[in-house]
Amino acid sequence: MSERCSEIETSSRDRQSLDARVQAYPGLRAKIETMLDIIENAGGDVEKAAVAEQRVIDALRELGNDVLQGWAHRQHEKKEAVLTATPGMNRKEKKRSTGTRGSAKLP
Repeated sequence: MSERCSEIETSSRDRQSLDARVQAYPGLRAKIETMLDIIENAGGDVEKAAVAEQRVIDALRELGNDVLQGWAHRQHEKKEAVLTATPGMNRKEKKRSTGTRGSAKLP
């Protein structure tokens, strides 16, 4: 466990700052600001914990959905780049064959 923690700490020191990383994803920045608005009760309209809890749940679901969609999109682009760079892989050509002809004679 301690090895894993030290790996995470080392890799996090090598990364860009959080602000620089968030700048790359404007949609994520907006979601984080929405979460901060909930925490700060920016609208001043929430007086009960149940209402605040529901808003946090909704915001987290939306954030999670956006994060997973972004991840899937980036994974797709990576795979597509790898396949495009692979010799012999050309998805742009149309298939010319309609299949093999049946060997049985028709009556």
